[in-house]
Amino acid sequence: MSNQLGRAKRIRALVSAALEPALLDVRDDSDLHAGHAGAAPGGETHYSVLVVSDRFAGQGRVARHRMVNAALDREFASGLHALALTLRTPDEHAAVRS
Repeated sequence: MSNQLGRAKRIRALVSAALEPALLDVRDDSDLHAGHAGAAPGGETHYSVLVVSDRFAGQGRVARHRMVNAALDREFASGLHALALTLRTPDEHAAVRS
């Protein structure tokens, strides 16, 4: 996947392909981590990601994180430093929203 797309767009594409989410929100939080470990000039190192997917059904928290991390392994290898993940099934997300 081209580096010219921008990391947020690549994250969206990779997570969408792997997990077919009903809802996906990717937020670049790199500016909040400027000067911290792993932060790079130009950002694109720290993200908050919400994924709502049926693929999480029956999976525990660690398994869900592993699914996302596996989808983003190339991004971690190329400078992605940190993800704050919120991972839910559609039913879990509906319960939180109500």
